Amino acid sequence: MASQISIDQLDKDQIKSFSDFLLSYNKLSELCFIDCVSEFTGRTVSDKEDKCALNCMEKFLKMNQRISQRFQEFQMLANENAIAAAQKLSGK
Repeated sequence: MASQISIDQLDKDQIKSFSDFLLSYNKLSELCFIDCVSEFTGRTVSDKEDKCALNCMEKFLKMNQRISQRFQEFQMLANENAIAAAQKLSGK
């Protein structure tokens, strides 16, 4: 029974992770499309649009990576502060 619960939770976590990925991908696609695609009369993507889309994607991914890194640093600091506070309280 316990293993079934953990499998169900794992499935939910995987679905949540995939959902988060899709939301991020869709946001990236929408932002870069709006910023970079300007010609709708032809069937091909211009070099200018292609370069713009690649730069847009790279900036978006670097920004997400940097935000994630800062969030992890913040979480570690918050955890350290919580542990220190708990130790201070237990020491009294």
